[in-house]
Amino acid sequence: MSLLVVGLSHRSAPVSVLERAALAPETRGKLLQDAVGAEPTTEAAVLSTCNRIELYADVDKFHAGVAELSGLLARHSGVGLEELTPHLYVHYEDRAVHHLFSVACGLDSMVVGEGQILGQIKDALALAQDRHTAGRLLNDLFQQALRVGKRAHSETGIDKAGQSLVTFGLEQLADGRPVEEWARGRRALVIGAGSMSSLAATTLARAGVTELVIVNRTLERARRLAASLDGGGLTARAVPTGELSAQLPHADVVVSCTGATGLVLTADDLEAAFAARPVSQDEPVALLDLAMPRDIDAAAHRMEGVRLVDIESLAEASADAPMAADVDKVREIVTDEVAAFGAAQRAATITPTVVALRSMAADVVAAEMARLEGRLPELDDKQRAEITQTVRRVVDKLLHAPTVRVKQLAGEPGGAGYADALRTLFDLDPQTVAAVSNPEQERQ
Repeated sequence: MSLLVVGLSHRSAPVSVLERAALAPETRGKLLQDAVGAEPTTEAAVLSTCNRIELYADVDKFHAGVAELSGLLARHSGVGLEELTPHLYVHYEDRAVHHLFSVACGLDSMVVGEGQILGQIKDALALAQDRHTAGRLLNDLFQQALRVGKRAHSETGIDKAGQSLVTFGLEQLADGRPVEEWARGRRALVIGAGSMSSLAATTLARAGVTELVIVNRTLERARRLAASLDGGGLTARAVPTGELSAQLPHADVVVSCTGATGLVLTADDLEAAFAARPVSQDEPVALLDLAMPRDIDAAAHRMEGVRLVDIESLAEASADAPMAADVDKVREIVTDEVAAFGAAQRAATITPTVVALRSMAADVVAAEMARLEGRLPELDDKQRAEITQTVRRVVDKLLHAPTVRVKQLAGEPGGAGYADALRTLFDLDPQTVAAVSNPEQERQ
């Protein structure tokens, strides 16, 4: 296993850099194709969220891998390598596994314990599988990360250590009041109908807003979301993006999270929408921008009668958030799972050698039986079958203990050397072992 991750997140880079480095959905697929096309890389997956961009790869050379992945991130993000490099972090082998498992549990999130990252990890794996850039290592890694994240949420109270960015953002806007009390009776406008926007709309509906307008480029998607929330004292409806400026002046709460590469709401848009609205310091218009790059002009922070909470202000607020006692328990789970994953991967490396050894033994039995039949042609079928079975049992018994033991030893740190020893002791053909490791190539 030569797992390498190169990335940047809210912990290593300012929001301004993260915002510029954000990868559009169509860019991620091209990044994966270019990654596996590079010499040191055989597998690749990209985890891209509003506050992290990470490229995972199976590489055969560490330094060449770091250089290649760093260059690819710079090229596809559009941020120059010299500017990007100081903000990049690198994890290798077990440390890379530990990092992804921590991310999956919400330990590395802006808001500790948030569960939305599991869906984003699932999406990253699905994209890599769709583009055929995830092989055995990354499939195993990401699937195990999903299991570890679910285990952390089911066995501990990590969920109580933080909330989703939506809930946390609304709590910042509520400024100490319960979100339900603050939101009750308000008119909300949600821009976008993706997973984060849908979560925001659902959260606002449950919090007690009386009117919910969903603006989205794909109107049908917005209509489906509105229809699922309409009723029970809430009026929910969908409108096309062309009506955004007309809906904005009537909103008390605006949540935006789109995949747009430019601003969705400029300072001029906001001033025009709220110019005729009485300025109230007690109840300003609440703006929540969860997009990366940002949807709402940061100049809104300086506007009267408006309060903006965005990714940058959320990062500052979350730095002082209390850590739950269960975080230590989650860290123990991560440590245990990393050890188990490493042992399983190391043990898997011995399997092709063991299979090749047993294949060689079967060939020896077949050759000796053919030689015996030449010397004793009078043997009937029953006798021949009995002798063959006896010889096979002897070989199986001789190989059983050492092959079982070598698999156990291979699961320990440094266990890869046992496969080399086995190949040397039995003079196994490296090409035979490689063919067992890559059956697809053997069939081509």
